[in-house]
Amino acid sequence: MRAAVFDRYGPPEVLYEGVVPEPVVRPGHVLVRVHAASVNGGERWGRSGELKLLLGRRFPKRVGIDFAGEVVSGPGFAPGAHVWGGLPRGRFGSAAEYVAVHPRQLALSPAGLDLVRAAALPGVGTTAITALRDKARLRPGERLLVRAASGGVGSVAVQLGKAYGAHVTALTSSSTFDFVRELGADDVVDYRADPAGLGRYDVVLDAYGGTPGAYRRLLAPGGRMVAIAFRSAADVGYLLASAVFGPRRARFFSGNPKSALFADLTALVESGAIRPVVDTVHPLADIAEAHRALEAGGVRGKHVIRVIRGTG
Repeated sequence: MRAAVFDRYGPPEVLYEGVVPEPVVRPGHVLVRVHAASVNGGERWGRSGELKLLLGRRFPKRVGIDFAGEVVSGPGFAPGAHVWGGLPRGRFGSAAEYVAVHPRQLALSPAGLDLVRAAALPGVGTTAITALRDKARLRPGERLLVRAASGGVGSVAVQLGKAYGAHVTALTSSSTFDFVRELGADDVVDYRADPAGLGRYDVVLDAYGGTPGAYRRLLAPGGRMVAIAFRSAADVGYLLASAVFGPRRARFFSGNPKSALFADLTALVESGAIRPVVDTVHPLADIAEAHRALEAGGVRGKHVIRVIRGTG
């Protein structure tokens, strides 16, 4: 089957469309024909070699964490059912024609939503739900600051914050001000602004990383900060300490969503609270270009990899 692969660590150019064996479907697992997958930040770290101590030097390696597609066979879903989901933590390879996963990694995708567009949501959508609902416990009327508000997680968090009844301030580049306002942001601020002048917030969602202390200091009494991006080991150390000490706790997590969380995301989309935001749809053969575009920045939502042929 066709899949996005790389034979050495390096820049986006190491990626190409190759041929790999079809997955072995173990008993109790579901075979899914993938229509599309999205490009996620963690894949950049894996491809570039920053995680080579964990990933090792056995090649070829694959990319892709989440996906949307249709069921071929397996328990819990009718053949042809439209589903979305993600691979288990630490596993890559959803940018391929087929994946085989346990049913707990899947849920029915939203009714009527094109599967290529749907692929923009499983990873970032479940991350935003976990961050705002489960970790921050965002409440109606609270003030929410979203850092990197135009990106994958940020663009969902802005929508979700409004759905939860919060007053949402978006930190983003000036070129995306109108874009994040359309998503529901109440206030929009240039990301280069001095954090000290941003005011106080009940919840800060940091989807960019770097200088976590400057944003933690924006928390009002009882405020909560959730960080889902890190720029250095020092950032991680600071957040570990602040998760334990001090009145304004920071939280972070490693995403590993299961079917219930994917189903919650489906319900939010079907209710109209969240919609997928697609920057660009790339064919599988252009996987390197998709990674280059992500690294260049200025992303509005998600870069999506269309795997299935003959679709828009």
